[in-house]
Amino acid sequence: QVQLVESGGGLVQAGGSLRLSCAASRSIFSFNTMNWWRQAPGKQRESVAAITSGGRTNYADSVKGRFTVSRDTAKNTVYLQMNSLKPEDTAVYYCNAKAVLYDYWGQGTQVTVSS
Repeated sequence: QVQLVESGGGLVQAGGSLRLSCAASRSIFSFNTMNWWRQAPGKQRESVAAITSGGRTNYADSVKGRFTVSRDTAKNTVYLQMNSLKPEDTAVYYCNAKAVLYDYWGQGTQVTVSS
């Protein structure tokens, strides 16, 4: 069983920054992709950013230029640096690890952006 533990959420004013962390219980190279998703109240969960085992990244259009996904392979940790935050970024953010046969999820961390 793989454990993913997110941290770094909180309350921030619009225009501010937060950095989320996702610590995995085993090597993140064992996953095809590490992903960040978010779910706002009353909305479907949406993909925010991803980083492949090869280091390629991609982003939702809504966060391009503001969010950056990165990793520290020595710490088995993936990060989501969020800058220029907007009230519409308010959501629970989830870390997700995708392997060939399995999908793992963290418990989520709340991000609230006040206007």
